[in-house]
Amino acid sequence: MGRLLLIDVVASCSLLGLWYLIFARYNRRKGAAALRWVQIACRGRGKIIHSGWSSNARLRARVQFPARSFENAHLTVTLLPRALPVQWLLSFWRKEKETLTFEADLDCRPGFRLDVLNHRWCGRSSRAQSDTSDWELHRPGPVVLTTGAEWTQELTPVVNALMASRDHNFVRVHFRPDSPNFSATVDLDSLNNPDAASGFLSILRDLASGASAKQL
Repeated sequence: MGRLLLIDVVASCSLLGLWYLIFARYNRRKGAAALRWVQIACRGRGKIIHSGWSSNARLRARVQFPARSFENAHLTVTLLPRALPVQWLLSFWRKEKETLTFEADLDCRPGFRLDVLNHRWCGRSSRAQSDTSDWELHRPGPVVLTTGAEWTQELTPVVNALMASRDHNFVRVHFRPDSPNFSATVDLDSLNNPDAASGFLSILRDLASGASAKQL
């Protein structure tokens, strides 16, 4: 009986070890691919100078840009914890997504604090409709819900840039006077090729320019 129990324990440990190795390697390949797309998208306007894994699901990299651009720039790729089955199931149950976060200081730091959360809702009639020929479909514009009592003029360029970036699935965007002055988190699935990564970097520059518009 004890021998069978020992065999079961060894087999379970071996299976978990194999699981860990396979999915840790998968995460490393996926994280490296994301950084490679960003590096290609930089096209001489920046380069990744250092990268390292802080866990089996989180990769951080330092990015160097030309002067009068982003300073102290970092990328953080957050993946699902596939190598740890229990954590993976929890993240799946919570509907967590894989993301890429860009953080940097700006040449002209913003004089305001702004925390933007991107939410999207979908709705439909509760009754099934067999004939939709008489339906009139309307695509509403973006709706901004703000907790601020006043709308300052310096926020307008930033919000306009955010409106133009709706196709990039930003999850969260921060502006603050203290370091890091700017951070943006995007759904990693939206950066599945170098062209998408290039568009992401262009939007980051537009957002940074908008935040510095009043100072300039």
